[in-house]
Amino acid sequence: MAGRHGHERRDVAIGGAGFAGLALAIALREALGESFRVTVADPALKNEKSRDPRASAIAAAARRLFEAIGVWDEVASEAQPILDMVVTDSKLDDAVRPTFLTFGGEVEPGEPFAHMVENRHLVDALVKKAKALGIDLRATAVETFSYGRGIDVRLADGAEISARLLVGADGARSAIRETAGIATHGWSYDQSAIVTTVAHERDHEGRAEEHFLPAGPFAILPLTGKRASIVWTENAKEAERLVALPDEEFHAELEKRFGLHLGDIEVVGARRAFPLGLYTARSFIAERLALIGDAAHVIHPIAGQGLNMGLRDVAALAEAVTDAARLGLDIGAPDVLERYQRWRRFDTMTMGVATDVLNRLFSNKSDTLRLVRDLGLGVVERVPALKRVFIREAAGFTGEVPKLLKGEAL
Repeated sequence: MAGRHGHERRDVAIGGAGFAGLALAIALREALGESFRVTVADPALKNEKSRDPRASAIAAAARRLFEAIGVWDEVASEAQPILDMVVTDSKLDDAVRPTFLTFGGEVEPGEPFAHMVENRHLVDALVKKAKALGIDLRATAVETFSYGRGIDVRLADGAEISARLLVGADGARSAIRETAGIATHGWSYDQSAIVTTVAHERDHEGRAEEHFLPAGPFAILPLTGKRASIVWTENAKEAERLVALPDEEFHAELEKRFGLHLGDIEVVGARRAFPLGLYTARSFIAERLALIGDAAHVIHPIAGQGLNMGLRDVAALAEAVTDAARLGLDIGAPDVLERYQRWRRFDTMTMGVATDVLNRLFSNKSDTLRLVRDLGLGVVERVPALKRVFIREAAGFTGEVPKLLKGEAL
């Protein structure tokens, strides 16, 4: 449908077709029906299949969201439940890595607190669902926007859209956020996460492992089959050096950290290094604009919560917009967007501080801090009530939980 001066009219335009942007589009269309018009714009949509080499821990609340929007069944066969988790703390060359903390994997009887899913499977499932619902997908970027009666969005291919709300879901270096003049606060850790996939001889039995080493955490996260996703934190320059090593030398460095408890290992995926930092947008909203996912906040992966934080944004914004639309209110009005920001701001800041403290506490060579943190881990190990609190937090069930994260339809 054309609007004024040839602009195409939409209710919501979303810049970014990652997890957050696609999940939001699907949630809004499912809640408000075909008459609610949504466009998602991202150059990555030109790819027939996702090329993302990473895997993510999908917390129980996020899995319920995917169930509620009709996506989970598409990836369930590729999802590996995390049934157990162990945490160790040692130096790199220590002969033994003592276990200081263990977690059972259920947040509710029969419901694991998280599943590991390769990003490409989930993104492809979201695109497939969006197409099935008739959501307008554009393989181009949001170039700029201005204000008229609504928000006028110009795409890089020259198309113009007049919307009631623009959502920035275009990642940590969000062009939409920059165009809106929203500053970010935070810092780089001078660390990078080396990410790859490993095949191993023995079955992992659904166990996730986090080895805290002086350079940072080394996580072994179970995937379907005898495979694991590796998230390996190092100083940024050292990570660059490690990724560039010949295969045999890289394997030797990996095995030194991975160990031999799962038998022989083999790198079977691409290896890449991603810079790490803590960044939060000064505001998650502006005039007729909302930021979600990495466009709003970036945290350290030490707790595996980055993607899940973005999906909490999705659930909160979708509920705020849906409630306003059903009451016949302007979905881009300041009070609607303020409701979203209030819902997400405190949780985001709390998680950012928590991951920052954990990273600084564990990514160092101080024997004194090592003693302090190991005593703390030991206390948690011996207090089941504390473990339950941490499991529920990791699963996404603390605070005011939006409907989608409970598995409820909007």
